[in-house]
Formats: sequence, C-alpha cells, structure tokens
Amino acid sequence: MKTISFARIKTTHSLPNLLEHQLKSYRDFLQMDVSPEKRKNIGLQEVLKEIFPLESPDGKWRLEYISYNLGRPKYTMEECKRRSLTYGAPLRLRLRLVGEEEVREQEIYFGDIPLITPVASFIINGDERVVVSQLQRSPGVYFEEESHPSGKKLYFARIIPYRGSWLEFRYDINETLSAIIDRRRTFLATQVLRMFGLSTNEDIFSSFSERRYTEIVNTLKRDYTKNTEEALLEFYKKLRPTEPLTLEVAREVFRRMFQDNRRYDLAKVGRFVLNRKLKMDYSLNRRTLDKETVVNIVKHLIKVKQGELPLDDIDHLSNRRVKLVGELVQHEVRVGLLRVERLIMERFAFLSSMKEISIQHLINARVFSSQIHDFFARSPLCQFMDQVNPLAEITHKRRLSALGPGGLSRERAGFEVRDVHPSHYGRICPIETPEGQNIGLISSLTTYATINPLGFITTPYRKIEKGFLTGKTEYLTADEEEEEMIIQASPNIEDSKIKDEFIYARFKGKFPKVKPTQARYMDVSPKQIVSVSASLIPFLEHDDANRALMGSNMQRQAIPLLFPEAPLVATGMETKVAKDSGAVLLAEEEGVVEKVDSSFIKIGKLTYHLKKFQRSNADTCINQRPLVKPGDKVRRGEAIADGPATKEGRLSLGRNLLVGFLPWRGYNFEDAILISERLVKEDILTSVHIERFEVEARETRLGNEEITRDLPNVSEEALKNLDEQGIVRIGARVLPDDILVGKVTPKTEKELTPEDRLLRAIFGEKAADVRDTSLRVPPGVEGVVTNVEVFQRKEKGRKSKKEKTEELRRLREIEEYYSQELEIIEQERVKRIAEFLNISLNKARNLDLSEYPQAKDISAIYEERINQLIQEKELEISKIKRGDELPSGVLKRVVVYVAMKRKIAAGDKLAGRHGNKGVIAKILPEEDMPFLEDGTPLDVVLNPLGVPSRMNVGQVLETHLGWAAKSLGIRIEAPVFEGAREEEIRELLRKANLPEDGKTVVYDGFTGKPFSQKVTVGYMYIMKLIHMVEDKIHARAIGPYSLITQQPLGGKAQFGGQRFGEMEVWALEAYGASFTLQEMLTVKSDDVQGRTRIYEAIVKGEHKFHPSVPESFNVLMKELQGLCIEVKIDKKER
Repeated sequence: MKTISFARIKTTHSLPNLLEHQLKSYRDFLQMDVSPEKRKNIGLQEVLKEIFPLESPDGKWRLEYISYNLGRPKYTMEECKRRSLTYGAPLRLRLRLVGEEEVREQEIYFGDIPLITPVASFIINGDERVVVSQLQRSPGVYFEEESHPSGKKLYFARIIPYRGSWLEFRYDINETLSAIIDRRRTFLATQVLRMFGLSTNEDIFSSFSERRYTEIVNTLKRDYTKNTEEALLEFYKKLRPTEPLTLEVAREVFRRMFQDNRRYDLAKVGRFVLNRKLKMDYSLNRRTLDKETVVNIVKHLIKVKQGELPLDDIDHLSNRRVKLVGELVQHEVRVGLLRVERLIMERFAFLSSMKEISIQHLINARVFSSQIHDFFARSPLCQFMDQVNPLAEITHKRRLSALGPGGLSRERAGFEVRDVHPSHYGRICPIETPEGQNIGLISSLTTYATINPLGFITTPYRKIEKGFLTGKTEYLTADEEEEEMIIQASPNIEDSKIKDEFIYARFKGKFPKVKPTQARYMDVSPKQIVSVSASLIPFLEHDDANRALMGSNMQRQAIPLLFPEAPLVATGMETKVAKDSGAVLLAEEEGVVEKVDSSFIKIGKLTYHLKKFQRSNADTCINQRPLVKPGDKVRRGEAIADGPATKEGRLSLGRNLLVGFLPWRGYNFEDAILISERLVKEDILTSVHIERFEVEARETRLGNEEITRDLPNVSEEALKNLDEQGIVRIGARVLPDDILVGKVTPKTEKELTPEDRLLRAIFGEKAADVRDTSLRVPPGVEGVVTNVEVFQRKEKGRKSKKEKTEELRRLREIEEYYSQELEIIEQERVKRIAEFLNISLNKARNLDLSEYPQAKDISAIYEERINQLIQEKELEISKIKRGDELPSGVLKRVVVYVAMKRKIAAGDKLAGRHGNKGVIAKILPEEDMPFLEDGTPLDVVLNPLGVPSRMNVGQVLETHLGWAAKSLGIRIEAPVFEGAREEEIRELLRKANLPEDGKTVVYDGFTGKPFSQKVTVGYMYIMKLIHMVEDKIHARAIGPYSLITQQPLGGKAQFGGQRFGEMEVWALEAYGASFTLQEMLTVKSDDVQGRTRIYEAIVKGEHKFHPSVPESFNVLMKELQGLCIEVKIDKKER
C-alpha cells in the first residue's frame, strides 16, 4: 500500500531507542560484562568501595573488598515466569581478611540481584515489573523567600546534600543571619562560619571585605563566641545537651556531620549545582562542604536579599533531576550493605579475641538480599507492569514520578509542582498525565528527551551559525537552554540555509519573531515536545488539551484485537513504538529465511522462537505471527514477526471503521455509540483473553492435601474433562463452576470411642474423611483450556507412566538442541581457522594446533563458548531430574490457563484517538443501519454533539482524510503539528471523487428514506478498551456475609451485593415505599433469623414475611455497652 506523508520538516536526527535510558542505567550499575579490573567507580562498584575496608574495634583485623562477580542466571526469563521465580544472577564478593599474622581471601555468596530484561522490565516472583524513574529536587543550594506574619519578606538559602544533614542560612526579622542544622537546631550564621574555619572576627571581616555587610555586623554583635573552639563547644552543647563537653568530641561530631564522605555527600550533581549557581570552578569530586563554599553561599544570599540576584524557581527543570533505575537500586544496595556493616562490626567485637576468624563467620548476606528483594517486591516505584498493549508497556517504562520515598506525597503537593513549566519544553510532555489525584505528579518523557549522567533531562537542538545549519546536534539541559535564542523547526531550508526572513523563537519564556541569524539553535522536530503516546494522535494540533490528554491515556487501554489493522491516518511513529517495545520480533543478523513455522523462524544459523498465546499482566493475549516466508532476504533490524496489537511491523491498536455523525433515535445520546452487527459477525472487534488459575496441594496438620480425580459426592458428568490425575485436559471447553483441578483436603475427625478404636485396630483404617476443595471456574468466565502446568517436588516413590514419558521427551529435546548448537559452533571454529590459515575445511578440522599459536588463540575463544554451552546443558538436565522448587509446605502446584474469545457487546467501551470515548448502547442488524448512496451500511454511528463542546476537531479531520485514503487505497502519515491542511484534504477528496466537504446523503435503514441533512461520514480509527462489560456485570442471589455486621459483602470479587446507602433510603422514604424499605434493611441485609425464615417460605411457596431485629442493632448495643453505657430495650407488643 502506498503511503503519502504530509511531513514538511525533514528530520535529520533520528529518534533514540525509547528504552535506552533504563537499560543503560542498569547496565552501568551492574557493569556485568566488564572485567573486575576495568570497572569504573560507579554503581555497585562505587558502593562496595565506599563501605569497605572495615576494621575491627581493636585494630587487629581488617576486612577488604577486592572485586565482585555476577554468575549466570539459573533459569531463563520464560522459566522464571512459569515457575513464579525472580530472574536474577548470583552476586559473589571476593573479600580479603587481613590479620596481624595472616591474610585470608574468600569468595562469599551475597544473594541474587535481579537482572533487567532486554525490554527494560524485571521478572520478580514470576511477574513482570517496571522500575519507574523518580523526578526529585536536585541536591545543591536553593535561594528562596517566605513571608513573616508582619508582612516582611524573609530570605533563606538551603543546602540540600545527596545524603547527610541539611544546612540553612536565613534572615530573621532583625536583619541578622541565623543558621539551622537539620531543621531543628538554630545557631548564629557567624558561629557556623567559625566552625568552618573563620575563627576570629577579623577572619570573617576579611572574607566579606569587598563591602560593608550590615547583616554580618548585626550577627557578630549577637555572637558571644570568639573563636572556632568556643563555637564548636556551643554547637555540641545544643546538639547533645546531656553529654559532657569536650572540644575533641565536638570537633569530631562537626567533622562527621559536614566533612566526612561517608556521612555527608553532595554527590557530583550537588557540586555541579553549587558551581553553577555560585560561579565556582571546583572539581565535581569535592563532595563535602568547605569554608569557601559556605562563604559564597552567604554572600549570594545577601545579594538575593538586596535584589541583585534572582530567587530560585524550584519547579524549573534545572533544579529537578531524574533518579533512574540504576541509582534507585544503588541506594537500596547501600542501605543493605550498611546493615551488613553493622553486623560485621558487632561480630568483630565479639570474635576478635579468638585466634581464628573466617570471613564466613563475619558476614550475614541474608540481610543484604532481603533489602534488595523488598525494593523490587514492595517499593512504590517498582510497579506491576501495565501490559495491555505495547504502547502501555513503553509508556510505563518512560514514566516519571514525583511520588515515592524521598519524593512528594499526593496530599502535600500543591498546584505549582503539578503545573506545566516552560522548562518542560522538549523534556516532559505537557499532555500525558493521569486525570485524578496524581495529575501533574506523574508525567512522561518526550520523544527525543534523554537523561544525562547527572540526571538532568536534555533535549536535542540543531546548531545554527550565521543562519546556516551546521549539521551538528547538541543536547541541552534546561539551564543551558535558558540563555539561548531557539527557533522552531522550519520547513524552509535549502542547502542548510534557513530561508525564512523572520521566524518564531523561544527566549526566556517569551516568543519573539526573530531573524534566523539571531539564533544559535533550532528545534529538531515539532514532535519533540510531546510524549510517545501523544505523538500517535494525528491532528493533535486541532484537539483541545484536555481531550488530547484523554486520547493519549486511552490508547494505552486499547486491547490487542484478534485481527488488528494499521491506521489509514497514522503519524509515522507506529513502527518505532512497535519495534522498541519488543512486541515485534526483529532479525539479529541479515540472511535468507530457511524455514518458517507458526512457532519458530530459521534464518541462517539463528533460530527465533515466537511467543505463542502467552498471558500478559492484563490478561490479554501475547501471540507472535511470522511476517516472512522461506526464501525471503532480511536485513538486520527488520521485523520478521508481528506481536500483539501490531500489523506488518506497525502499532495497530484498533480498526478503521466507517463512521457517520448523526443522532439516531436517541440511542447515541450523551456519548453512547451505535454499532453494526457486522462488527460482531466478522470478529472485527474481537479480542482474546487468557486467565490464569492456580491451586496448591499443601501439607496440613491432619495430613496432606491431594490432587485427584476421586472426589466425594461429585457426579461422573462433572469429572468428564479431568484426566486420571484429576487435572483438566487441554482443549476442554469450560463454564462457570466446572472443575479445573480436583483436590481433596482432610477433614477434622471427631474423637473416637474405645470400641471404634478396637475395630480400627482389627480391620485397619477406613478411608479418612475428606472434603472437596477443587479449583473451579469462577462466575463470568467461560472459555477453552489452553495450557496446564504441573510443578511438583521429586518424590522418591514411583512415577506415573505419563510423568516418565514427559521427562524422557524433555531430556531428548535438550539433547537435540544442545548438540545442534555445539555443531554450529564447531563449524564456525573450523571455518575461522581455515580462513585464517588459508587451508581447506577438511585440513582445518584435523589440524594439530600446537604448531599454530594464533590459530590456537582463535580456537580457545570457541572452546570457551563450547564449555559454557556444556555447563548450560548440564544445568538444564539437573533441573529436570531434581524436580521443581516449591515453597515449604507445598507438595504440588497446578496452573491452568483458560482462553476466552470476546466479541464486541453492548456495554463495552470504544474510543478514538482524540479523547472521543463512549459506551455501546445498541448493536443494530446491518440492514437497519443508516447506509450511503451506494448501499454501504455504516459501521458506527456517533453523536455530532460530542464534537463542538469537546473541541477535539481532529476526529472530524481524521474522518475526512480516512475516507479519501480508503477510496484511493493509500495510507496517510500526518505527524503531530504537521497534519494535512484543509486545502490538502479537499484536494484528496476531489481525487477520490468524494464530496469536498466530506458530507453526503445518508439513508435511514428502517424507512429507506434519506435523512433531511447531509451527514459527515468517513473512516475513523476506533479502539476497543479494556473496560469491558463482561468484567463489570455482576449479579448476586445469596452470597457471603460480613462476619461482624452480618451484611452482604461488596464488590464483584467477593460476589457481593449492591450498597443501599442513606440517599437511597431517603428516596424510598420520599415515595412512602415502607415495605420495600423494610425488606431492604432487614431480610435482604443483616436480619439473620428473618432471612432464614423468608428463604424457607419461598421454598415452600408461602407468602409470609416476619422480619426480626437486624444484626446492626445488636452491634450498636454492644458498642454502647463497650462505652459503659447501660442500654435497656423496652419491648412493646404491636
């Protein structure tokens, strides 16, 4: 299909990999593929070097760190998902213990560290999770003001370190300067200056000698300390008032608070911010506070007070930085290692008297690994991955959150933090953010944004010199951009010269029109200001921001369809999202396709295994389909298989449907939607959903639970789908309450009489009493069993014939796979040696390598790979022979997957890409739908009143353009801010012989007569969202009751009832519906005896209604009695 693009601006700078920032951050943290001696001092290496060496209190022993290494993961990513395990690698530390007479070295296992997958997620306990980047205030110094109750403005400077105590200098009402440490202890600023080394008044005056600072004079008048020593004693007295005063201790406490690297750290970024604001030129490795820095901060504060320098804007992106996954995990590693250090020091004190100490005795690594595991399993920043479709995944990984530990809380965050800021341009998307209490606190990176090593968000610009583009691209941070004149991306460029005479620019928050020669930079692309999700909306420039926000959020909720279709009107970002999200399978090397099957593709020596009908986190279906056929030539990086919600390598979240904007008999009132039955019959909006059900057989006090087909009081009909082990067969169609896995649990037995015991002793045990605790299909689920997984410990007893066959099959598969791999490597080795020595392959195969040292080196590389493969093979075989790892007390675990095909139904939610959403109100037969002049019935009827007030005109333009594209058989690309103009759309409609205004006569399907007005019709891209009626609809007859109040539980998951609240009671009172109200509040709720009686009456066909006292009345009585209030009930006969 031919594609027409309306992009007017040629983009020379290609988009970065959309997940690179996450992957690079974690790679740098682990440095897994770097040899220990070449590792940089960052990430894990930095923390380990910081914590070690440790010395025993008596100085006899010293524990030193040499290096660390990460082993190979025990299981593959797929295995970890199947077995509900964490995908990680074992961390081993090489430590050296130095004593007075001996030195000992040992490698210690320190727990497993989770590894990042190629698509930037983590697999924790079998679930895919994402670590969200945190947007936090950067370490450094901030100059701010606050109002005193008297109305006077008080200025202050706050020094925020990466870790350590906060220090604040602030003016008080009397024009003196005070210093506050950790927001608790207050001193005079001059006392703090003395502690930093300006001992006498003369020292202080000489540091502030350029002019007379009245603040310093006023403060010195109130300062009764005369030198550093007195200031330190005063500091210690206030800090620890109960402890004895000694100068040495005071000096040490102050040093540890501000000048000890282990307790006070500005980090490189903190020093960078200080250098930038105070115009200093210190090395970024000076990470503690010193005299010059503190003096400069006080001088800067005085200038701010006098109006010579501006205050800081804390919402400016030069003052906020991003903590990526590597840094967040590094922080947890530090906390874990500090806990280990504390234990080591305790054990040193306990063991140092002994002659022999082993490293193993000193270290308890469990503390460390539990800290890491806790972060990945419980931290609010490590979230269950949003996996509805590939766009949802990619957006989740590019998300920035201001919440989380050390961040803001929803309740405290004001309007300013949430608002869009000019410095967000090209860095944070102004559109994509949640509606609700998190608005503005959770945001998304823009398409071109990257994060620099200090954590600041940068965006690329094209360099201009004298009105010519130099061909260079520079990444600027928000503060570097502040001083620059930056023009918008221009389409009028010839031979690198910008042809426009005047062009709009950005400069210090204003938008002047300037000559190109006045600017030094130009935007890379118009889409650099929006996020990935917003960049997929065509005609975004014609949509109101609120609706664009809804549009970008709803695209992430679109379910992958059974038959997806790429949009007729696209933006050009679809391919990039499909590739970078990992949904589409890409060729790793170029070659010719040799063999294709639905489950694998063989290209040259590489075999690609496709994902088949896997369940995603959102219960949607992940299935890959080959795009190539045998004999096709493929290039590296080309799409060879489609994934969920992709078509021909493009992101395809919905279908192109024929829509008309007209009201239809009240059925599309207020955002309701009318659709044609064709969409149901032809599976146009049908999706596949897979649910996972799990059951475990455990050890109990009364004996072991058992998974079996032999269930008490269950008919043979109910067992028809179970195999001899009691597990449902694959391919069985199941309905609500069908048995998936049969299980029995021992029942508590009553005390036996002596006679019974005697009979038992003579005739042996009778079958123990068991109850049926089988896994059944929950209400609302019906479908086909697609997969069954059984995990069990290796029993020493006999195996069933089926288990033996399965084990042999798996061993044979492993043997075949590894022999193939080894053969390929051997062939490569021989070929390389033959090429190197210029001999035939046969000679190279039988060559004696001892005579050719260089060929021996080549061979050694391949032998290493062969040894690795042999180790892997042995590990795989041992896994099968050893059995499965299960939690203690669990004997067997069975997991059943049930797939459902869901056709579109009334009550499902549909949406376009412009925030135009609605619920299906009616599905009409095709013959009743309004139809065009040629007899084509519409697929969807939308209400025209949904457009004007919402101001999302993009949907109308998309409809016109889609109609033209469909008629001409072309695809259209309309990138954001570069969409087709009105005249261009008219031109295409003319070409397609369609009405220029996009309106046509539409006929009523009921009467066959034309509607009185012409109707806008065309093709719109429509998505089916995850909010489906089947998940929401719910009915209860009799179900569980709450234990305390005896009222029905609430919610679908609890099989609960509907709440009948105060307002509903008032409504019935207003109508005088007394009996309805009485039964609502008694027998239908918490009148325990009454509801039993009415059930009995209904069963017997009687019409009796005798309500008694509701349980809530008894609860109220007991609560009053609990408050020591005596309550008497005065019963009167009616």
